[in-house]
Amino acid sequence: MGRTFNVTGTCRPDRHYMVDLRDRVTKIRKMVDAGQYFSINRARQFGKTTTLRALADGLQDDYVVIRLDFQTIGSDEFASGASFVRALAREFGKRIRYRKDVPDSIKEEMNRLADSAFESTRMADLFDCFTDWCAQSAKPVVLMIDEVDTATNNQVFLDFLAQLRAHYLERDEIPTFQSVILAGVYDVRNLKRKIRQDEEHKTNSPWNIAADFRVDMSFSVSDIAGMLESYEADWHTGMDIREISQMIYDYTSGYPYLVSRLCMFMDEGVGMSPDKTQAWTKAGFMDALKILLEEKNLLYESLANKLEDYPELKTVLYELLFTGRPIPYTALNQAIEVAEMFGFLKNVEGKAVISNRIFETVLYNLFLSEEYVGSRMYDAGLLDKNQFVVNGHLNVRRVLERFVESFDALYGDADETFLEEAGRRYFMLFLKPIINGVGNCYVEARTRNRERMDLVIDYRGEQFVVELKIWRGNAYHERGEQQLSAYLDYFHLKKGYMLSFCFNKKKEVGVKEIVLGDRLLVEALV
Repeated sequence: MGRTFNVTGTCRPDRHYMVDLRDRVTKIRKMVDAGQYFSINRARQFGKTTTLRALADGLQDDYVVIRLDFQTIGSDEFASGASFVRALAREFGKRIRYRKDVPDSIKEEMNRLADSAFESTRMADLFDCFTDWCAQSAKPVVLMIDEVDTATNNQVFLDFLAQLRAHYLERDEIPTFQSVILAGVYDVRNLKRKIRQDEEHKTNSPWNIAADFRVDMSFSVSDIAGMLESYEADWHTGMDIREISQMIYDYTSGYPYLVSRLCMFMDEGVGMSPDKTQAWTKAGFMDALKILLEEKNLLYESLANKLEDYPELKTVLYELLFTGRPIPYTALNQAIEVAEMFGFLKNVEGKAVISNRIFETVLYNLFLSEEYVGSRMYDAGLLDKNQFVVNGHLNVRRVLERFVESFDALYGDADETFLEEAGRRYFMLFLKPIINGVGNCYVEARTRNRERMDLVIDYRGEQFVVELKIWRGNAYHERGEQQLSAYLDYFHLKKGYMLSFCFNKKKEVGVKEIVLGDRLLVEALV
């Protein structure tokens, strides 16, 4: 059976198409060689477990590597220190039972500690065993614990971290692990928030010995290209590897799950030819993207849940998406910290921005869906949607004309504040029912600000750029025309669209065309 693209569980190079992890493993190994304790906290399905497995394989010649998964420990086993120690000893015992590089005396002690009849087991007994093990081992011992989130609501886990910290601080006198690596979504240095509310535990973490983990685990364009080269060697689709890799990266920013999910959809053909040649084209990519944006998965559900858990996060994201207000990146802001931890925001030049176009589109769809009921602009787009598609092609000029008519009739007397806050949102509400189910749109992050944002519409393989801007006078408008014309070069387009929201009560609403060099600009004013 041939290799596949994997989006569940650990990726294995003999079974799955995957990026080359050697560079990442080399960087992480330097931290292990230096004797550092650290946590790998990344968002869901970001390749943490796959990276740990690759790291363990790379360390096995020089270290005794033990990989544990806290998902194998039941919630009831975190009830007390004794039950946790027995469970942890049991898991250690499973992994060292047949290993020749672990002393028999350590195996026997782990079995004794795991004995359910041994009720007086203490955390100190387990760490005494660790000390003996590290002292007797011919090679340094490295401990990896995956899915530490399983323990996030348990004080006993903090006690375990405190013991690790104590042994680390005395490592010159007490034999201990060469390195300890904890992996999960949550940063274990912040777990204190979830367990105790007193000020002492908000400021003192038992894991404040952890080294910073700065290895980039997202996929670059070259990472994706390398994976596709391996795929192409098997299937000979004739794809333009560089073009497809760039498109995947442009929409995902290298988020591993999103990259693999898109590739999986294209590999499955997304309804195209069995020989896969049509699937690995721009049109095939757009079909795969459409499926990904419309599906319901754990990542999207997590995003929606966090917006409910942190209302302030929802507020700042709404402002960022619809008004273009910049949000300074502040690591101490809990909403931003949580959003970054779950992979929804990132720091770009001191500003908090949405991590990728796919998450951005999902957020737009989510926010807009909350306004469908009772929205007159949404109803106007829904009522007239059949007139905007001719022979399968979207007529964007007609969309602008009808939007101008509807907006002027409904909100023509609105004040400046309303136009700034709601104008662009209302256009997206009007557009949504027209392209829904066939196309999608996103706002180009590089142009989003309080003055303008470029909306890119993908519809049946065609792309349209609509600049949404606030009218600031003729001079500013002319500069906007030049900016739009230059931006069209990026998409290799000869026609662009501009929608301006004007505060002037004597404005002349409507749609006109102007020629700028070899570009045709369709301009609408409301």
